[in-house]
Amino acid sequence: MPNPSAEALAALKAAGLYRSNKTLQQRKGHQAVLQGRPVTLFCSNDYLGLSQHPDVSAAMQKGVGQWGAGSGAAHLISGHCQPHEELEQVFAEFIGYEAALLFSTGYMANLAAVTTFAGRRDTVLQDKLNHASLLDAAKLAGAKLARYRHADIDHAKSKLPAALMASDGVFSMDGDIAPLSALATAAQQAKTPLLIDDAHGFGVFGPQGRGSVAAAGLGSQEVPLLMCTLGKAAGTFGAVLLGSRADIELCRNSARSYIYTTALPPALMAASLASLKLIQQGDALRERLQANIQQFRQGAAQLGLALMPSETAIQPALMPGNENVLAASQALLEKGFLVTAIRSPTVAKGGERLRITLSADHNADDINRLLQALETL
Repeated sequence: MPNPSAEALAALKAAGLYRSNKTLQQRKGHQAVLQGRPVTLFCSNDYLGLSQHPDVSAAMQKGVGQWGAGSGAAHLISGHCQPHEELEQVFAEFIGYEAALLFSTGYMANLAAVTTFAGRRDTVLQDKLNHASLLDAAKLAGAKLARYRHADIDHAKSKLPAALMASDGVFSMDGDIAPLSALATAAQQAKTPLLIDDAHGFGVFGPQGRGSVAAAGLGSQEVPLLMCTLGKAAGTFGAVLLGSRADIELCRNSARSYIYTTALPPALMAASLASLKLIQQGDALRERLQANIQQFRQGAAQLGLALMPSETAIQPALMPGNENVLAASQALLEKGFLVTAIRSPTVAKGGERLRITLSADHNADDINRLLQALETL
């Protein structure tokens, strides 16, 4: 009897699209052990190196002692505890919004935002290179998904107005920053609410790490809906949707991805509160990250490595062809570096790349050794 799953897996392998987990046996900062051998991670989103910061770990341990390992229920049942409430209030005040709502992942937060504010007879306008969670959310809302060419404001204007316009703040595969001021102006002129996914900008950009929206001089008036994740620069887990009090309360009462899921562990929220304090005080970490980005880009330019025009921690090195980029990733692994190969159709055919990510936790020697390994490819 034919096995459709086995046949589908065989087709993925034949196309060079099969994926498998890389299980780390140990990890300390960006140094890890994979398959019994030491590797340096250049694929993590732990941009400020906070995931193993002593203050964050201590807060989580204390939280487990007080609250246990899990929340035990959905937020609207009995899962919403004091650390959840405190983090929502502190986060909203820090970023400059009236209210905030916690979710387990950025995917769930984006799903909540789009499905709450757009329905079956609506149009959701998005950048073509938006994260899959935003694109999927429009489809799951039953809305018409309209897409404008990447960062093309004139093309976006030609498709406005809409029920909602959405964009990444920092694009996860290219590493570039959206033209946020122009997007906000276009949205306001068309009386269209704007949602920004700042998963890769929060903690890294803006005053005290408030994110790419704040770095562009914008706030809640220009960007009424903002999503920030906790699993990247904050080093913990979860996501926060920010908006007006009315908008957030509507999400709390309407969003299925909020209502019908167990609340995040309270201890994890205690760790996130500690991380938020470190982000607010983290100018030195952000400066170190920027120095690492500049060191890598300058070294790559000297090698003639084809980097994309990104000034963020995401530094894509173009290596067209799935087989080519997989071979490059494997060659780097053999030299002790874990770097992710991004293949089509995740990116457009011909745009396959090594997605190199930098952190404040890397040092100059780490980056020099990576550049030496890249030179041999």
